[in-house]
Amino acid sequence: MNYVSRYLLIVLLLCGWAWAESFEKSYDTKAGQTLEIDLQPGGSIDINGWDRDQLQIKVSYDGDRFSEDLIDIKEVSDGFRVNINHLLQNHGSADLHLHVNVPRQYNLKIETMGGSITIHEIEGDMEGKTMGGSLKLSQLKGTINMTTMGGSIRLVDSYDLDGSLKTMGGNVNFTNVVGSVDGTTMGGNVNYTNVSTRKGDPKGDEVKISTMGGEINVDQAQQGADVHTMGGSIHVKKAKVYVKAKTMGGDINIDEVDGWVKATTMGGDINIKMVGDGQKGKRDVYISSMGGVIDLTLPANISADFDVKLTYTRDSSQDFEIDSDFDMTIEEESDEWSYRNGSPRKVIRGKGSVGGGKNTIHIETINGDVRIKKGS
Repeated sequence: MNYVSRYLLIVLLLCGWAWAESFEKSYDTKAGQTLEIDLQPGGSIDINGWDRDQLQIKVSYDGDRFSEDLIDIKEVSDGFRVNINHLLQNHGSADLHLHVNVPRQYNLKIETMGGSITIHEIEGDMEGKTMGGSLKLSQLKGTINMTTMGGSIRLVDSYDLDGSLKTMGGNVNFTNVVGSVDGTTMGGNVNYTNVSTRKGDPKGDEVKISTMGGEINVDQAQQGADVHTMGGSIHVKKAKVYVKAKTMGGDINIDEVDGWVKATTMGGDINIKMVGDGQKGKRDVYISSMGGVIDLTLPANISADFDVKLTYTRDSSQDFEIDSDFDMTIEEESDEWSYRNGSPRKVIRGKGSVGGGKNTIHIETINGDVRIKKGS
């Protein structure tokens, strides 16, 4: 750069041309309005609620300097719209950060082409999408529907919230949540700790979790659990009403369920303990494993018919058995090997009825023991 060019650049900067590394403005607003954000080049968004009737927006950029002209903030009838122009894409979205403070009661509509979204202490209707980044959410009330195409989801300390949170590839962690919020991942673990529905709310009477590949852990499901993973273990610590658990490859452990159970795995052990009064409510059990040990504990006063099928193949150890604390007739179906389903196999059947047979206990496994125990 020659002397004249340098001189002109200095003059332009001193004269206040809009090139900067940060931008900050404040606007008067009121609770209940809506903030729309569209980060066309992508970038992280951090939104916090505060006790002021004011919208504060700060844009920072860690890379080359950018023009304030690329930032478009408009006041509309129901709130504000913030748009950052796509021309900034030439500089890289990873260095762009949007920091926002709004009244605690405010609605949000958010979209970024790539970056994390953080929302803290907001009550309202919240929706948003990021093409690649985590969702970090805390102390929220109202409704929420947000998606990330590739990042983790963390929701904590939100005691009156409904909606759904989805990720195409990342872990989902809910801690201290009350309401009806579904967490879904296409490839990650799902963990629910101290998650429940609000008392008397007809919506969300069950914990619903679905992942294409990862573990599922549920701390409590007081109105039932419907959980499904394409590849990973499932662990439910405490549930009422029912548990439906299905995995294409992994163990299933249900520490305590006061209700009915349907548990299926294509390859893993299943361990279930049913509690409560075995004479009251629906107590049906359906358990299926294509290769694993089944451990089932039932109330001592259960009313049920038993139907247990244990299949073992000729290339296995062949020493599997059905062991039951309840009265049951156990016998091998045939002395001959069956060739109808691939490798040669034999079947051991267990049949019995106790307490009037009000419910059905159906168990199937291949190359694994079946143990049925009496609880309290």
